[in-house]
Amino acid sequence: MNKLLKGITLSFILSIISQNVQAKSHDHGKEQIPVLKQDEIHQVVAKRVTNFFTQSHYRNFALDGAFSAQIFDRYFKLLDGNKSIFIQSDINSFRDRQESLGQELVNGNLNTAYDIYNRFLLKRYNRYQYALEVLQRPMDFSDNDEVDFNREEIAWPTSETELNAYWDKRVKYDELSLSLSGKNEKQIREVLTKRYNRVLKTIMQSNNEDAFQVFMNAFAREIDPHTSYLAPRKKRDFDSEMSLSFEGIGATLSQQDDYTTIMSFVTGGPAEKSKLLSIGDKIIGVGQKDSAIEDVIGWRLDDIVDKIRGPKGTVVKLEILPAGNNSKTKVIELTRDKIRFEDREAKLKIVDNQRGRVGVIEIPSFYMGLTGKVESLLLTANKENLQGLIIDLRDNGGGSLAEVITLTGLFIDNGPVVQVRDNLQKVITYNDRNKGIEYTGPLVVMINRYSASASEIFSAAMQDYGRALIVGETTYGKGTVQTSRNISYPVDARLHPNWPELGGAQYTIQKFYRINGGSTQLKGVEPDIEMNKVKYVDETGERFLDNALPWDKIPSADYLTLANIKPLLPDLESQHLARISKNSEFIYIDEDIKRFNDKKERQYIVSLNKKKRELEQKANDKRDLTRMNERLKKAGLPSITKLDDLPKDYKQPDAYLDESIEILLDFAPNYPKIESNKSISEIISFDSPIEKAN
Repeated sequence: MNKLLKGITLSFILSIISQNVQAKSHDHGKEQIPVLKQDEIHQVVAKRVTNFFTQSHYRNFALDGAFSAQIFDRYFKLLDGNKSIFIQSDINSFRDRQESLGQELVNGNLNTAYDIYNRFLLKRYNRYQYALEVLQRPMDFSDNDEVDFNREEIAWPTSETELNAYWDKRVKYDELSLSLSGKNEKQIREVLTKRYNRVLKTIMQSNNEDAFQVFMNAFAREIDPHTSYLAPRKKRDFDSEMSLSFEGIGATLSQQDDYTTIMSFVTGGPAEKSKLLSIGDKIIGVGQKDSAIEDVIGWRLDDIVDKIRGPKGTVVKLEILPAGNNSKTKVIELTRDKIRFEDREAKLKIVDNQRGRVGVIEIPSFYMGLTGKVESLLLTANKENLQGLIIDLRDNGGGSLAEVITLTGLFIDNGPVVQVRDNLQKVITYNDRNKGIEYTGPLVVMINRYSASASEIFSAAMQDYGRALIVGETTYGKGTVQTSRNISYPVDARLHPNWPELGGAQYTIQKFYRINGGSTQLKGVEPDIEMNKVKYVDETGERFLDNALPWDKIPSADYLTLANIKPLLPDLESQHLARISKNSEFIYIDEDIKRFNDKKERQYIVSLNKKKRELEQKANDKRDLTRMNERLKKAGLPSITKLDDLPKDYKQPDAYLDESIEILLDFAPNYPKIESNKSISEIISFDSPIEKAN
């Protein structure tokens, strides 16, 4: 799936690392599989979310039998996307209920969804029990078997025997991967027994919210790819990501066996400042200031995290088993505080190139408060006598629409930034209304195929105004605007004080358009200068999603270009191509892209022959080692005999950034001077009068 649709990452890392190699399959009997059913509160949530989606979503759709059948298919796809759990008869056994799902959503009674999920738990349990059986067979990596992991488009298996054949190869793949890492047969069995039993344990710990969340998101994602139900925990994570902060103790946790272990600390957080905790300590109990400590051994990690988090200024009690074999438990108290994700904030670095001095502002996301941060960085940049500035939006998946509008305003005097159209076809133009420009020098914006949404609004506006040169790859192509709403109503706290958190709903309410009228939906933003000679032919981007909204266009907004940089592009591109044709890093990149493209049809097919895999691995290692020694030689560093010997502080070149700096230094001498105290109508293009964009 596309990188942009991955889940939100927070400081608490849900990384399950088990150490119990003695676990046996009979520890997790089938009778321990929970039978999930709908919580009463889920009826309320389902009805309210359904109302949000049917009444307020940008896409007009009828929640009829045909749409219900599509939800049915997507639900199975979310549960078993690679068709390794269910067989066709499982699907068929529920098929007569597929057209009733819409009415179940309206009524809030999701009986079919829970029946399907309970079947999923049973079938998944059976699959991993079978994997444990396969693990007992003799291991043979000498035949020419292959396993194909690209199973989304195949028909559902018709029998358990057919599924068994796939799982035989899947387990063999796991075994071979460990064998290639140097483990012997006994070690392989220990590791995989532990791994598969860990999955069985998670099945036993499934809860009603798990089923509800998957089904509600099957409904949401059938409407469009960026609509979703946010369970209470996900809603808190979403809010934390947007604000780059959360309230808690500031520790990164993982699960080892049945224990929750401290892996690292957030600098300046309560856990670090207390000096009462160490890396490797185990949290075995959690309580609040005025309540008893609960034993949390064996709990799901996300449930433990929920108990540890809490409002700033409140106290959490932790029962700790300190790292070490002979340690005694102790109880500590920590006062929660606001924790900042400083590594996700915008950052400025100054690069002294032989040809001049350049500033680079990296923007990982459009979080709340971004504009203020960048404004302060520009104050610093303006004191550095820069030849130009680069805004790095690579891998930036977007964020706040309000922030991208105000951020754009730092680089233009005033005028339209983006147009949006709602589900009533009403078009609104959002303008930068703040007079003045915070940075008036030459500007380059770096983008790639993972730059999306707000990143595309910013780069499109900079391109349409002629304010910046856009370099890199064509962007992702997400041209839709989402809103996030709390499912609870303000009156709920008074009428239903005992209700738990209800979570949130995120759904598409608008499509956005460039100020020139074109949509970035599906098409993205094309760079003025492509960074690579060779393009990837993979399926990254909105246009590859099966239910993405279509591309269209609207009339242009009323705006004036700041500069016509198009006449400069042929020379800039010529200089760029001349440089990268002799640049070893770009030669490596082009080789890698060609190799990826050549293997496109077989990129998910993996050999299960050990000698063949060893030869492939040896060739890859040799290529990587040769390249690394060439880099080290250029840097005046000694060569290495194996990649493991690479110095820990060695930083691999960022070829795209280095070349963007060169492009900026080519571009800067010809970019017109922009006065920050002038209105747009007074700014003169370097080679022509101001023109109105088409």
